[in-house]
Amino acid sequence: MASNLNVPHREPWNKGKIVGQKAPFRIKDIWALRVRLQMESRVRELALFNLGIDSKLRGCDLVSLKVRDVCHGDQVATRSVVMQHKTQRPVQFEITPVTREAVQKWIKQSGLRSEDFLFQSRVHASSHLGTRQYARILEGWVEELGLDPAEYGTHSMRRTKATLIYRRTKNLRAVQLLLGHAKLESTVRYLGFEVDDALEISEQTEI
Repeated sequence: MASNLNVPHREPWNKGKIVGQKAPFRIKDIWALRVRLQMESRVRELALFNLGIDSKLRGCDLVSLKVRDVCHGDQVATRSVVMQHKTQRPVQFEITPVTREAVQKWIKQSGLRSEDFLFQSRVHASSHLGTRQYARILEGWVEELGLDPAEYGTHSMRRTKATLIYRRTKNLRAVQLLLGHAKLESTVRYLGFEVDDALEISEQTEI
């Protein structure tokens, strides 16, 4: 029988890290960051942040958006439909006025054309912003807001508006469609509210 004495000890990848769902951003944090990015004329980051919140896309889908995905002619559209990399299912999202303004300004400033990636990489080996680059940018935002980077990630962007919509409407089906989930159960797990909501309903039911 082979001995394991010489096998090097490997630390678990998640040792010392908070594992699980990442927290959604609060409304006050969203506006605090928007104001900071606007004041400091960080046009690219503002467009990335606003579009990330509105689109509710996974990081891989957000960073690979092309100008034509969000524009009709030379104007940013009010809605867009993209194919998700993970599921190969289309998903539709709204582009709010504040986001349209930010994206339009970024496109104009950077001279992007219809076929160009919206968020081009500054690393020569890649044609568009990578998911790791996106994660590093987001980590910087989190630190600027004075929040714990261990509690936030790129999925925080995806979850933020979906969470807010669910809290306001309790409409799981609507959130499922917006996130592009094939099964409602996936949306329930993603939001992580099922037990809390069940208890809240129970508390409000008097016998």
